[in-house]
Amino acid sequence: MKIGNFNLKTDGTFIIAELSANHGGKIEIAKESIRVAKEIGANAIKLQTYTADTLTLDSDNEDFIIKGGTLWDDKKLYDLYKEAYLPWEWHKELFRYAREIGIDIFSSPFDKSAVDFLEQFNPSAYKIASFEITDYELIRYTASKGKPIIISTGIATIDEIQDAVDICRDAGNNDIILLKCTSAYPAALEDANLKMIPSLGETFGVISGFSDHTLGSTAPITAIALGAKVIEKHFIIDKSIGGADAEFSMDKKEFADMVKAIRDVEKLLGKVDYSMSEQKKKSRQFARSLYVAKDIKKGEVLTEENIRSVRPSFGMHPKYLNDVLGKIADKDYEFGSRF
Repeated sequence: MKIGNFNLKTDGTFIIAELSANHGGKIEIAKESIRVAKEIGANAIKLQTYTADTLTLDSDNEDFIIKGGTLWDDKKLYDLYKEAYLPWEWHKELFRYAREIGIDIFSSPFDKSAVDFLEQFNPSAYKIASFEITDYELIRYTASKGKPIIISTGIATIDEIQDAVDICRDAGNNDIILLKCTSAYPAALEDANLKMIPSLGETFGVISGFSDHTLGSTAPITAIALGAKVIEKHFIIDKSIGGADAEFSMDKKEFADMVKAIRDVEKLLGKVDYSMSEQKKKSRQFARSLYVAKDIKKGEVLTEENIRSVRPSFGMHPKYLNDVLGKIADKDYEFGSRF
């Protein structure tokens, strides 16, 4: 599967910088965020395309007041989304700018109108946010556009995940990526359950990855070691910008350090390879082989005293030692010579 020009099979981990609400209400900050994300090694910048009215109702009913120990407790849903949203009139310039500097860009639509709006920019993929995984009509409509579809599984039951995958496939879209996600902001390490990453891939026959809301980079780095092919992390140039998501977002240095660590882990993981590389061949000189441990005259018996397995490896392979011992020397051998 490819997202834009990035091949998920051959090009390593696809790292997404999630802009979310980290634009301070200024398009200049949004553009600078895109530039910095490119500079520090992100493969893509991701937007969120919604308005307060496409997400919720402007209601003072108690149901619409946030509770539950979140960063946004006691705030009205409508007010939070009105503060956090990225103006739709910015999208054209942000898509243009990202493509001009060579970083991929796409978005999370939160309703059908957002999908229709985003289609004019021909995004390389679509992302379904974790809280939207139960919106089957949104998934169906988004999948029908034929772009790779990335779905966070944060709040979903196993049946809902299966439903989402089936809906995409029924719409003729098999380019599906499921992201393990803990929908808490920030998320506790003990709630990450990263072992689900390989399970998602195996259970649903898709590519799996990780949308991270923990603090720091331990979780995404570990996710790579468990097989995650996509990492999504909230990104802010500088936390002094503030905003709804600033507290659990990575700043420039943190994100750059994470990218470097991920690329280092990729190098460490390498590939399954039993062949003899040049480095292996070079290092084999320090392996053992059979050498003459004391002078041997023709006709003498070869014993553990005069034939030994020692370093280096230029003599006979040690596996032949028991075959050699007890035999009669067919010629003279000098101490330190290869056998």
